Amino acid sequence: MTDVTRAEQPSQDEPDLLRDQFKQLVRYRALLVAGLLVGLLGGAYLAFSGADSYTATSEVRVRAAIEDPFVAGATADKNIDIGTERQSALSSTVADAAAKTAGAQVATMSKCLQVTNPPNTLVLRFTCTAGTAQHAADWVNAFTKAYLDDRQAQTKATVARMVASYQSQLEPMVTQRNDLLDQIARAKSSQVVGTLVSSQTNLLSRITELNGDISGLRALDTTPGVVIKPGVAPSAPSGPGLPMMLGLGLGVGIALGLLFAWVRLVFDPTVRSDAEVTRALGAPVLGTLPRLRGRAAAGGPGGSLLAGGRGDGRLAEEYRAVAFRLTHDKRFSERRRLLVVAPRGTGETPAAVAVNLAASFAEMGMEVLLVEADLRTPALSARLRTADGARPGWARTPGLGEGGWPAGLQVPIDAGESGSFDLVPGRRVRNVARALTSAPAGRLFAEADEPGSVVVVLAPPVLGYADAIALADRVDGVVVVCDPRAVHRADLERVHELVDAAGAAVLGVVLHPAEPGTRRRFGLGRTARPSRQAAPAARRDGDLPQEAAPASPERHPVP
Repeated sequence: MTDVTRAEQPSQDEPDLLRDQFKQLVRYRALLVAGLLVGLLGGAYLAFSGADSYTATSEVRVRAAIEDPFVAGATADKNIDIGTERQSALSSTVADAAAKTAGAQVATMSKCLQVTNPPNTLVLRFTCTAGTAQHAADWVNAFTKAYLDDRQAQTKATVARMVASYQSQLEPMVTQRNDLLDQIARAKSSQVVGTLVSSQTNLLSRITELNGDISGLRALDTTPGVVIKPGVAPSAPSGPGLPMMLGLGLGVGIALGLLFAWVRLVFDPTVRSDAEVTRALGAPVLGTLPRLRGRAAAGGPGGSLLAGGRGDGRLAEEYRAVAFRLTHDKRFSERRRLLVVAPRGTGETPAAVAVNLAASFAEMGMEVLLVEADLRTPALSARLRTADGARPGWARTPGLGEGGWPAGLQVPIDAGESGSFDLVPGRRVRNVARALTSAPAGRLFAEADEPGSVVVVLAPPVLGYADAIALADRVDGVVVVCDPRAVHRADLERVHELVDAAGAAVLGVVLHPAEPGTRRRFGLGRTARPSRQAAPAARRDGDLPQEAAPASPERHPVP
C-alpha cells in the first residue's frame, strides 16, 4: 500500500512558481481593479488639466564679444561658461525686465520659464508654459529679449570701464609727452636733446599701444547672441492628449494594482494555495469539494448531508475519491479509525464530509460506524434518514457511558445506492472530556478492529474545544476539513502541532468553498454564522445535564 501521510513537495520550475504567484495575485481582484481605476483617473486628470496649457519655445546661440568675427583659429566663444549663462537667464534681473516688456506679473512669468542647454552646444533653449498660446509666445520672446539685452548691457559696461581705465593711463602720458617736446625745443646741447628724444620715443610707443587698445575695445562686436528660433504661438495644448494619458494611466494602474495585490499577498495570514495547506499540516490534500449552485457542498440549512441524495454527481465522486485515497493510506488501512474535524468555525461541511465518507466506505462493502462525538451541539440524527431492517451483526452495545453517552443507541442510516451505515448520535452531557475518554467510548471506537469495519468520528473544531485532542490518541487518523480562504496558516500549523503531540497523524485535508451564510471580512477570511439547525451550546460542568431527546420510532437500541 502507498503511504500518503507525508506530503511530497516536488521542486517547481521557475515558470511554475511564477504562474502560481500570478494566480495568487489574481485572487485580489478588488485591489487590481482599484489600482486600475486609480491609474485611469490619474491619467484623465492629467490629460484634462494639461488641456488648457500651451508651451512655446525659443532658442538662442550665445556668442562672446569679438573684434573680428571672421578671424581664423580659436575664437572667444570657447571661453563661454554655458552653465553660468543658463543661471543668468533664470535670474531675477532678466525676469523683471521680461515682465516689464510683456506687461505681466514677475511671479507668474518666473514660474512658467525653463531654460535648458542641449549637450555640446552654446545654445540656450527657453521654454514657457502659459494659459493661452499667445501668452506663451509673447512671454518666451520677452525672456529671450531680456536675456540678450542684459548680456549686451553687461558687455558694454565692461568695455566702457576698460576704455575709461585706459584713458586714465593715457592722459598723464600725453601731458608728459608735451613736457618733453617743450624741453627739446629749449635744449641747446645735442647730448641733452638726444636723451630727451629717446625718452619721447618710448613714451610715444606706450601712448600708441594704449590708443590701440582703446580703439580695439571700441571696435568690439558686442552682440550677445543670435535668436535661431523665435517663440511662436503653439497650435495645440502642450499635454499629450486624452488617449495617450489614458493608455499611460492604464499601464500605471495595472502596475499599482499588482503592487497592491503583492503587498496584500505578503501580509495575508490565510493560506493561498494547496501547497501552503500541505506545508502547514504536513499532509496531502485529499480532495477539493466543488462549488455548487443553490445548496452548498455541505447542504443548505435543513437539507440533506448526503451528496448522493442531492443529485450532484461531481460532489459524490469527489467524496468517493477521498475515501479511495484513504483506503490506500498505510496508517488508515492498519487501524481503520478516522477523525473528521475542522480547525475553527461552526460550519456544516465537516459533518457532511464525515457522513459522505461513511457512505463511501459502506459503498466499498465495509461495515461503517459513524460516531457523533460532538457532545456540545449534536444534530446529525435529525438530518439523516434512518433505514429499515436489521443492522449489521458486528454492531454491539458499548454500554452505558458518562452522562448517558454512549448509551448503546445505534441508528441505521439509509445512504441510498451506497447502502447503509450505523450512527451513534451524540447527546449533551455534563462532562464532555470524561465521556469521550470513558471505557465505553473506547470499546465503541474499538469496533474498527473487526475485519472489514471502519469507524468514522465527527468532533468539534480542534482550536475551539479540546474534544478532538482527547480523541486523537484513540482514533489515530485525522482528516482536517477547511476553507483555504478562511483559515489562517497559523491555525493549520497549530492543528498539526496538537495532533502530533496527541500521538495521532493528519492523514490529509479536504478543502471546500465558502458555505452559505459566511461573509468575507476585509479579504482576510470569512466569518461563519451559526446554523439555524445548531443546538444550543453545551452547559458548563457545574450546570445540570439536559435530558436526551426521546428516540424516534426508527431508532432501535441494540439488543
